[in-house]
Amino acid sequence: MARKADVDDLVARARKGEPRAVARLITLVENASPQLREVMAALNPLAGRARVIGLTGSPGVGKSTSTNALVRAFRAQDLRVGVLAIDPSSPFTGGALLGDRVRMQDHASDTGVFIRSMASRGHLGGLAWAAPQAIRVLDAAGCDVILVETVGVGQAEVGIASLADSTIVLVSPGMGDSIQAAKAGILEIADIFVVNKADRDGAQQTVRDLRNMIALAAPEGWKPPIVSTVAVKDEGVADVVRRLDEHLAWMEETGELGRRRHARARDEVEAIAVTTLRERMGDLHGHQRLDVLAEKVLEGSCDPYAAADELVEGLTESG
Repeated sequence: MARKADVDDLVARARKGEPRAVARLITLVENASPQLREVMAALNPLAGRARVIGLTGSPGVGKSTSTNALVRAFRAQDLRVGVLAIDPSSPFTGGALLGDRVRMQDHASDTGVFIRSMASRGHLGGLAWAAPQAIRVLDAAGCDVILVETVGVGQAEVGIASLADSTIVLVSPGMGDSIQAAKAGILEIADIFVVNKADRDGAQQTVRDLRNMIALAAPEGWKPPIVSTVAVKDEGVADVVRRLDEHLAWMEETGELGRRRHARARDEVEAIAVTTLRERMGDLHGHQRLDVLAEKVLEGSCDPYAAADELVEGLTESG
């Protein structure tokens, strides 16, 4: 368990961009360390500057390759880049199955890039539960841009929209992605559509399908552009960066950036509060009070909503 002096030292070293210190802080976050509150209190005043860009899409569309290409493009602008790659959890270890991030080894020796895989551990939305805090660590450590690549999990991918300033939805030709996008509600969260592997047959049809869906949805305000890329060859990546810059400028001009970040903070506070209540509920499992309320519900002398209200009141009073 990290002592207070250790936490202070880790934060100071992370601010200097030391990879080991950043990695250790994210590990404390992932493991819900008892020092987590102390870590967040130290980091929060230092954060709030980085751009957070989410990438999502079905498996096989080239998310890791596209992330790799974007890292290269941002590094060419001399920006510090953090990458959080949310992977499926191993059923045996709870760790990230794709932790090696083989496609991102191009940047392994670059001190201006920090790459971390996080296991989703069954969390809905394709995101690790600790992702908001991990983003704060990277932000406070001096990253200018943070790329969050999510698990390709179909309808649950919409969770990325609550974490990112800008969300990129990747599709590719011949995989039925455009239809899946409509079904999964991806259309509502996409700030930019990227048709990757655009050198394949059917790429233009995929672009047309997406354009038709956007026209039918008639979104107010920002209209998601569609960019064709071949990420493995770096083709079209500069256009993606340009569209991201245009989206950032639009958000700053309209106040949308502030609204999104306020909603992000609100969701994080709510999630922490709900988790705390759930932990207290776990402590009460088998507790006499819960057993008594359960008996009342079975007897019909109390309905489940009234019983839940009584239980929550007891939890908040005891907290």
